[in-house]
Amino acid sequence: MSELVLSIRDLRVTFDTPLGPLEAVRGVDIDVHAGEMMGVVGESGSGKSVTFLAAMGLLPHRAKITGSVMLNGQEMIGAPNKVLRNMRGGLMSMIFQDPLSALNPVHRVGDQIVEMLQAHQSQLSDKDAAKRAVELLDIVGIPQAAERAHQYPHEFSGGMRQRVVIAIAIANNPKVLIADEPTTALDVTVQAQILEVIERVQKTFGTAVVLITHDLGVIARVADRVNVMYAGRNVEKGGVDSLFDHPSHPYTRGLLASLPHEGAERLTPITGFPPNMLMPPPGCGFAPRCSFANDGCLTSLPALRSFGDLETACLRAEQIVIDGARP
Repeated sequence: MSELVLSIRDLRVTFDTPLGPLEAVRGVDIDVHAGEMMGVVGESGSGKSVTFLAAMGLLPHRAKITGSVMLNGQEMIGAPNKVLRNMRGGLMSMIFQDPLSALNPVHRVGDQIVEMLQAHQSQLSDKDAAKRAVELLDIVGIPQAAERAHQYPHEFSGGMRQRVVIAIAIANNPKVLIADEPTTALDVTVQAQILEVIERVQKTFGTAVVLITHDLGVIARVADRVNVMYAGRNVEKGGVDSLFDHPSHPYTRGLLASLPHEGAERLTPITGFPPNMLMPPPGCGFAPRCSFANDGCLTSLPALRSFGDLETACLRAEQIVIDGARP
């Protein structure tokens, strides 16, 4: 296993709301190693994005964050703002979901890349920074990069704006690149192009990439390891081949069963709804939707444990596999 660059331990995030505390993340552990592509998958509201926004210190003040986030050996939780600013965009960067809102509409895209470069490399001259900005646009596949650097975000298509956001994120060669739903709202062809750009960045610079998505097809294509989240917790994690070939958590199996596959006349949805995190369940969050659950599942909160090549948080994983239930 390569160098550990990001280690998240017992991360918990609670938001104060008018209806009471909302537990968005409940004791998440995640390790990211140099040069790997880590997939984080789950339904909307499972805590995927909040986990990494908390890790970067980008959540609002009303969020209560506990636990540990070690980036390149340095603690991020509770670190002073000056330290966080140096780490963000330097050692760890994020590609946000909406490239239009992530870019400043009144500044040229080249100037926005220059700003990121000089924020972390103060010795870089304006001329050298502008030259590097053009190089970065070329790396991410912007045609006629020198000319396009002088244009504004509204002059770019959605896919091209996402490439600009990637150029900004990789400007200072971060050790960890967090891609938060980077292909949302893009058509299938552009999605494939954006994923190719991210893969090229990973392989060229040895960057560790955390790919947050609800799309298991994307995970199957590009990820080395996968972390499945549900109701703010890890429910299953391991190598991508093991997880797709023999998942042992009912939620993972349900996600895979809901995908289109050869011979299926109709999709098999997961019935029910995710739990209300204003009133988190005392047991397994997936139990009310699980056909394998028993009374113990409703009252006991399962911890991750080794199960074959995977780590699974399910009290009935052995029985599910013995019964031959297929995903």
